[in-house]
This record gives sequence, structure tokens and C-alpha cells, in this order.
Amino acid sequence: MIEKRQFYIDGQWIDSSGGTALDVIDPSTEEACATIVLGTTADTDKAVAAAKAAFASWSATEPSERLALVKRILEIYQRRADDMAAAISLEMGAPIDLARTEQVGAGTWHIQNFIDAFEEFEFLRPAGNRSPQSMVAYEPVGVAALITPWNWPMNQVALKVIPALLAGCTMVLKPSEIAPLSSMLFAEIVDEAGAPAGVFNLVNGDGAGVGTRLSTHPDVDMVSFTGSTRAGIAITKAAADSLKKVCLELGGKGANLVFADAGAKAVERGVKRCFNNSGQSCNAPTRMLVERPFYDEAVEIARRMADATQVASAHQAGPHIGPVVSATQFEKIQELIAAGIDEGARLVSGGLGRPSDLNRGYFVRPTVFADVVPGMRIEKEEIFGPVLSILPFDSEEEAVSIANDTQYGLTNYVQTGDNDRANRLARRLRAGMVEMNGMSRGPQAFFGGVKASGRAREGGHWGIEEFLDSKAVSGWNA
Repeated sequence: MIEKRQFYIDGQWIDSSGGTALDVIDPSTEEACATIVLGTTADTDKAVAAAKAAFASWSATEPSERLALVKRILEIYQRRADDMAAAISLEMGAPIDLARTEQVGAGTWHIQNFIDAFEEFEFLRPAGNRSPQSMVAYEPVGVAALITPWNWPMNQVALKVIPALLAGCTMVLKPSEIAPLSSMLFAEIVDEAGAPAGVFNLVNGDGAGVGTRLSTHPDVDMVSFTGSTRAGIAITKAAADSLKKVCLELGGKGANLVFADAGAKAVERGVKRCFNNSGQSCNAPTRMLVERPFYDEAVEIARRMADATQVASAHQAGPHIGPVVSATQFEKIQELIAAGIDEGARLVSGGLGRPSDLNRGYFVRPTVFADVVPGMRIEKEEIFGPVLSILPFDSEEEAVSIANDTQYGLTNYVQTGDNDRANRLARRLRAGMVEMNGMSRGPQAFFGGVKASGRAREGGHWGIEEFLDSKAVSGWNA
């Protein structure tokens, strides 16, 4: 078992001041694979102090110097890709092949996209054509607290650390205590790349401890958080007294509108997206709304897809899904599957318990419910597991009404051969993102939602601007 008892603060690895030890659990085996220490208030304060002390010099560096650091980080990150994949697979249960390609690959993709966006970024811009001597200056917010989740560790670390560095902020990263190993490896990468002392700091901890202290600390200027809506609300309230900037990327309950002209491939694509990463994605299309003439066929396709989805250890190679991350997550999913059955949804595949060939590990059976009715718990609540709910609709208007009738607003999906309809629906669906006919976000697009999904805008130049304040300057002399 690995012991990880140190934090990265002010350019060096240091021991905790006496926090509580916590085992990191391998979800494939339910056994401890590492031990970390949760940070104390003193540890957190030390990290914030280091970041504050480093801010004046780092914020004044030339953009080219910050860009050079990020390019070195990318080079080292790619060199250590196998190590990163192993850490992610071990800590949160992503199958090793998925960990190498999608989990590690997400970090690579975001870092490169930030490099490309930054090379075109203007920190001083004209306010407009009618204000020739008015300029807008973009300047770093200050010390940023970065609180990241366990489900896509490097995706979220890259979406926060890299733009913060490029913007000229200094930072304290608190990764999820459930899956901290990949972030500690990332700290090694930042250190090897030569980040100045105090610019990047890492403290392990839980939300109630380190998370709360960062959210309330008077020397933290901004909190960027990805996680549950419940935790996002708590962080917003905690940060209110010190008027911090708060950027939230929260939960989702994506609706996938499948019209009769979309065909079988649209259903297959939707099922795969729902089950990917064992369903542990906030932008998963977990509600499949199918036009009535195609409904029965779509349900049968989804049943076959679920029945054919293999479940196995994260340490095993192959195109299967792995376990969910923890016992708590497993029990929550089981409760919601039971609720779907009790409320009268038709179980067409999967169901309660582990797959029959697995008696250990947090493995969930890929599950499909049909005849789901709006208002059922499985239709309303974010399950965060491989569970798909299928609902029929009779008209475009009804589909939009069902899709929008949710507290969330992260990603919705449209599948149709009618381009005019697709474009029309893209504007009517209340979400931060809409993906149509299998087209994923482009490298210059952002990730973020509306309503209870938060309103962060992460990725590309949007993500860099999250870590900048704008200043209006009048009387500028060109």
C-alpha cells in the first residue's frame, strides 16, 4: 500500500501538521491502496500564505514566461501518461484502457487547447469603436482555491490549474480526498516543470475541513469548484462574507432528444455515452426522450446495448465499464434503481445488485428503465451511475417541455435528420451546452451550464477569462 502523507506547499513537499490519516480505497477490490493525511487549518493557511506571497511576482511575469511553463507541464504530463493512467484507474475505478485514452487524454486536450487560446489572448483590448481612448485591461484575480472532483480528475485539474497559471494567479489545489493520487502526481509534474515556489500548492482534505477553510479564508480571492450542487451552494454561502469570486461547475441530468428520423445509431450512441465512465459524468445523457413512432424500437436497442455491456475490474484491459467510485456511491445508485422499480418504471435491463460474476467491488449492473414518467426520482435526480431512463414524447413541444423541466442545465442532446429542427431545438433547450447528432464540443468551445448546474465557463479563452478581472482604463495613450 502506498503512503502519501505529504502536501506540496511553497515549492516543496512537507508533512502535515497533524491531520487525520485516510485510506484511499480501490473500488475494484474494496481494499485500501494508499493512505493520505487530511489537511488541517494550519496546513491550509500555510498554503494560502505561500500563494499570497508569490502572487506579486508571478502576476507580473511576462505572458511568454507563463506560457513556457505550461508547455513544459504538457511535455512532462505526456511523458508520464502511463503513470497518470495507473493512478486514476487505481483511485476511482476507470478501466485502464479508458484511463489511458479518455481520462489522461482529457488533460492533454485541455492543456493544448489552453496553449492555443493563450497564444491569441489579448490582456489589453479596446473597449469599442466609439471609445478610442478607453481600454479594457485583464488582470489576474489573485489567490485561487481550486476544488476538484473524483470522477474525471485530470479533466478538472487541467481546466482549473492551467488557466489559473496562464492568467497569472497563484493557487491552492484541493483534490477530492476519494481520488487524490493523480493530483499528487500532477503536483510532481508542475514541480519538475519549474513552477516558482508558492505559485502552485496542493493540500489534501475533505470539504468540511480544507474546503471550508479555503472558501472562507480572507486571503483567497476566488474559488473554482466542480462537484455536487449541494456542495456548490455551501461554498457560495461560505464565500459570501468575503465577497470572493465563485465559479461553479455542478451536476446535470442531461436530456437526449431522439427523433424518429435519427435511426438506430443515435440510440446506440446515447446508451454508450450514458454508461461511459460507469455513468459518472455530470454531462451524461441519462434521460433519453424518444419520439413515439420510434419508441419501442429504441427501447429494444437500448436493452440489447445494456445486455452487451461488460463490467469488470478497472485493472483489466478491454472495452468494459468498471466499478463506481465508492460504497456510498454504490448504495445511492442501488437506492435509486429500487425507487425506479417501486415507482412503476419498466425495468428492461440490469437492476439491483452486482453483476452475477462479481462478488466484490463497487460494480453496478448497466440498467435501462423504459416507460419512465416525468417526476419519477430516476427522471429527476442525478444518479451518477450506469442507469438510463427512457421516456416517450409525441411532439417537439412536449420534448422541450420535458427536457427543460429540471433544476439542472448542463448538457442536452439532439438527434434528428432535420437540420432546421436541430438548430431550432439548440436555441430552445435550457442548458449551457447542446450537442447535436454526435458532434462533441470543439477545442474553442467552453464547458459549463446554467441553473443548478452552475455557471462556470471552462476551457479555451473562456476558461482563462474566469481567472481574470477586467479593468476599464480611460485616457489611454496609444
